[in-house]
Amino acid sequence: MEQDHVEDGQIEEGVDEEFIDLNDVYIEVPDNGDHPMDEDDAEGEEILDDEGGPQPDEEIIWEDNSIQHFPNHRKSVFAVSAHPMAPIAASGGEDDLGYIWDYTTGDEIVKLTGHTDSVTSTAWSSDGELISTGGMDGKVRIWRRVGKENWKLWEFLTELQGPDEVMWLRWHPKGNVLLAGSNDSTVWLWQLPSGNTMQVLAGHTAPVQCGAFTPDGKRVITADAEGTLIFWDPRSPTPIFKLTAADARFDMEGITSLAVNPASTLAVVGGTTGSVRVVSLSKGEVVGALGGHKEGESVEAVAFVELTPGAGAQTAGGIVVTGATDGKACIWDLSTLRLRATLEHEDAVTTLLPLPAPKGHMIVSGSADKTLRTWDARTGTLVREHKGHHGPVLGASLGLEGGVVVSAGDDGVCLVFTTE
Repeated sequence: MEQDHVEDGQIEEGVDEEFIDLNDVYIEVPDNGDHPMDEDDAEGEEILDDEGGPQPDEEIIWEDNSIQHFPNHRKSVFAVSAHPMAPIAASGGEDDLGYIWDYTTGDEIVKLTGHTDSVTSTAWSSDGELISTGGMDGKVRIWRRVGKENWKLWEFLTELQGPDEVMWLRWHPKGNVLLAGSNDSTVWLWQLPSGNTMQVLAGHTAPVQCGAFTPDGKRVITADAEGTLIFWDPRSPTPIFKLTAADARFDMEGITSLAVNPASTLAVVGGTTGSVRVVSLSKGEVVGALGGHKEGESVEAVAFVELTPGAGAQTAGGIVVTGATDGKACIWDLSTLRLRATLEHEDAVTTLLPLPAPKGHMIVSGSADKTLRTWDARTGTLVREHKGHHGPVLGASLGLEGGVVVSAGDDGVCLVFTTE
């Protein structure tokens, strides 16, 4: 069995508590020069005053309130996933590599090799024992933890074949089943650790741009670039229902994002033209449309939030947030289909992350404006702005039960911030 080189060493007990003090609002980390720079930020660029004149003696001050960074990719980082329990993360990038690294120290734990094109997806199994990477080369590669002592030893397990280009990866919420969407319009399900193919779902006619297991783990929902949404029983190759752009009430030219409510009864689907549809999964029909984003702006992220504990158990309504390339994140009350609040960025919203209970009313947004922001979704109030990236934030993930957010940047760096 192929064995990747790993460093010895233990995760010391309490290291995350010592390193990350959630009571500190700002922790200044000096820029040590590891951040790749945009062309706009190139050394020697003149700073212009209000009149347009140069001020060559002024120093560029780059605000950075991150508490840790991981610069090893050197090229764009497309995906990052924080481990469900341990203070480690997995990232994938344009350098055709994935890494597992310690986000309390910034140290590399293991390099995830074997891809021949950009690594665009990373995902941990629900128990954290397996990590998957998916790439533009169509490969899905799986590593597993070695032993029970710590989270520092990992070995290559298997490579899964099937997709021509991996668009996304999702693990079953309770078991070792991996779901992947492909650029060739197929959807794949594998059983791990055997790597056996369980199902190939063929019902799309375009790249499958987003998909998920329902939170109860019983169903799969997928959507494609031509505006088709399909609801599946993963044990059957035949869809439970399908909605297409030809359906007058659905009418989405291309689907870019989706989310399912905690009760697994509703899906909210975002499209390339700014349209958002609410779909009843029991009826297989559209039950609402949300019109808060600019026409022609793509809805890149959808997430449900729980404003009050236990609200997720409600079968009707709920609160959902949609983020788009118009720089807005809209908070919706699904029981009334009304807009509660609008969260503003200066550029496209690329990711939305609701914090787990008891902070379920908080949500983190990441944006192409180079920042992440933590908001109180009850009021739309900005709680904290997270700065330090020199390029668009392409992805993010929550760690330490929502205590930190780990981000993936187009600048080639992953940063770690405290959420509050």
